[in-house]
Amino acid sequence: MTTLRKAKVTSLDWAKLADLAEFRYRLRRFVSFSEAASEAAGISAQQYQLLQVVATIPPDKESSISYIAERMVVRHNTAVELVDRAEKAGLVHRVADKNDHRRSLVEISSQGNDLLAELVPVHLAGVREGDGELLLRSLQQLIGGKTSSSKRGGER
Repeated sequence: MTTLRKAKVTSLDWAKLADLAEFRYRLRRFVSFSEAASEAAGISAQQYQLLQVVATIPPDKESSISYIAERMVVRHNTAVELVDRAEKAGLVHRVADKNDHRRSLVEISSQGNDLLAELVPVHLAGVREGDGELLLRSLQQLIGGKTSSSKRGGER
């Protein structure tokens, strides 16, 4: 059966597949680390991501639900539910949009700010002292022209 699968994808660059798999693994390790750090601080990983998005809104953007959904790569209704839960937890609050009274904008609360102040250094240390270098190397390997000679799936 393995031969049949390989026959269907004869043009596949098996070395690049290995590089892609390694990059995804490194990303997943960081996401897993982030989830654990967020939960240890008492919030979900999505709430931490929401705090990051709201706290870093560029001056030319508004902290609308649409913007939050775009930056978090979630559906609009998912962003609404997330903001609702974060607001109940005291992490963010809604304010009326001065230009369009039909919608509200999201601002970070002092409690949300405090959590960011706690979690950002933990994440930066995790990147610096953990797998950050390996993540960077795997990305460079993936986007560069070279392949990892030790991981050629097609040559097993």
